[in-house]
Amino acid sequence: MSLFLFVLKRVGRGVATIWFAVTVTFLLLRLLPGDPALALASTNMTDETRANLLAEFGLDQPLPVQYVKYIGELLQGNLGISFTQNSEVTTVLMDRLPWTLLLAGSSLLVTVILGIPLGVLAASRAGGVWDRIVQVVAVTGQSLFVPSLGILLLYVLGLRLGWFPIGGAYTDGTYGGEWYLSVLAHLVLPCLSLVLAQLGAYVLTMRSTLIDSLGEDYVVLARANGMPARRVLWKHALRNALLPTTTLVGLQLGFVVGGAVLIETVYAYPGIGRGIYEAVTQLDFPVLQGAFLLLAATVVVANMVTDIVYGVLDPRVKAAS
Repeated sequence: MSLFLFVLKRVGRGVATIWFAVTVTFLLLRLLPGDPALALASTNMTDETRANLLAEFGLDQPLPVQYVKYIGELLQGNLGISFTQNSEVTTVLMDRLPWTLLLAGSSLLVTVILGIPLGVLAASRAGGVWDRIVQVVAVTGQSLFVPSLGILLLYVLGLRLGWFPIGGAYTDGTYGGEWYLSVLAHLVLPCLSLVLAQLGAYVLTMRSTLIDSLGEDYVVLARANGMPARRVLWKHALRNALLPTTTLVGLQLGFVVGGAVLIETVYAYPGIGRGIYEAVTQLDFPVLQGAFLLLAATVVVANMVTDIVYGVLDPRVKAAS
């Protein structure tokens, strides 16, 4: 298969996945219990007021009509108007997006920086004490529920020990350098929660692929020729072992995004995830639809790019597609 057809096929799958996610989100939100008109006014509204509000936002129309109208607006780049904030959904999401990017990006960076060396440590001492310790820690981290881990860290490190702030993204009234330090301090616990939850995947993948690489013929030959073990490990075996681990970065993005949504709720962090929680409680359909579309598109595009890069680096992937 040519590179062009390979890329075209992956892009087509990505677009189809985003459309499916948009459709499912649209339908599921209409099944939520409650009356969206309550988010627009109050419980004391008259039937006439309620009907007028629903008509203003097109919620009185049949579901197929609402769906066609929504897709048409979406293709024009219009995500709608927030019920509760009376502003464009794009503006609402863009105000929150930088905080989510900061949390997800920092946790991903720290995870990679820690995961690769720990995986190398475990693989280079396979069967030893350090290998067992690293594996136990990695598996334990993977088995923890992200919100539970977040609450535990919040209680121990934030509330009991008082080492870090327990909520928000910064301290009000801080400016300049103090503001940046405040942002960093508030970031520690949410970031640490995500790092501990996803670290195991990188460590175990790095360990497994590196052990396989150490058993390859070219590595055995390098050792037989008297090449130092450290050089064999870092220069030859690690280079091939890094490809699956690097690919994992794109594949794990979905976990990072999902974890960020949950952690932002636990720590009242003002990102997209916290916005989703607030929009659910207020039945703010436009914000929910826009947020889910943004998250789905991010994950799909990241996986699509990862798939394409992997196919370029390893021609066998294209041939099998």
